[in-house]
Amino acid sequence: MKSLVLLLMLCFPLVLSAAEPDLAALEKIGAKIQQRNGEIHSLNINCDGFTDDEYRLIGQLTMLKSIAISGKELNDQQLEMLTGLKELESFMINGSVLTDDGYRHFASFPKLTRLSLFHPSRKIEAFNGSGLAHLKTLPALKSLTFAGATAGNEAYEAVAQISQLESFREWHNTETSEGLKHLPKLKNLKSIRLGQRLPNWGKETPASFDNETLAILALMPSLEEIELTEARLSYDSVAQLKQLPNLKKLKINQVDISAEEVEKLKAAMPNVEIQFDPLTEEQADMLTKKLKL
Repeated sequence: MKSLVLLLMLCFPLVLSAAEPDLAALEKIGAKIQQRNGEIHSLNINCDGFTDDEYRLIGQLTMLKSIAISGKELNDQQLEMLTGLKELESFMINGSVLTDDGYRHFASFPKLTRLSLFHPSRKIEAFNGSGLAHLKTLPALKSLTFAGATAGNEAYEAVAQISQLESFREWHNTETSEGLKHLPKLKNLKSIRLGQRLPNWGKETPASFDNETLAILALMPSLEEIELTEARLSYDSVAQLKQLPNLKKLKINQVDISAEEVEKLKAAMPNVEIQFDPLTEEQADMLTKKLKL
């Protein structure tokens, strides 16, 4: 019996050592890491050119709280290799080739509170964003950013199913105002950043939000903070937001609206902090040439 106990004592540290992440290997693949209390807390890495081996290595960081991955090659199988990161709270992905079905793997991160998706699946013609509906199973998810996608209205219909969301940030996707009409279903949403769609070159593409469609936000009484960017707006359209009972802060930037109209808004909404950055010449040029407004 004593021999067995001694053998277990000798072997147990070896088991722990084998489970520890290889810091040298992480540095070799270009990972930038931060540690807290001797454990790797966050990781930032460019995954261009990675094989499955690199993703398996990252997947060993079982105490990881935050990860930021940039590149254009993260696929469904490789995301599945990261599903052992059960402590993950924040996940940022800039570029990917995930399919809509591949989004089901996000359901494996039970503590995820913040997910940021930039330029997702631009190489996947079949991707329409409907896979975002898989995120509704994440109980802790409060914040979602979805920007730079070729996906449109289907994505917004899916986002509207994530009822636990408190913050949604979006810009430079391909939605129309019909897609935005799904957002009032988010009854717990407190903060929204509304940006403009990117035009479909060669086709007439209406603005995703303007003076008429801004009324959609006025149907969301839970909102406390609103940021409006990249649009042509008037006092009358923005003034509709004064009916929101919980609105505390309104940010207006890269928007074609006069300073005089903003002053009228401040007078009409005295209990709302209004932050206004006047449109620059460069931004005005962008509204016309890039966004085709």
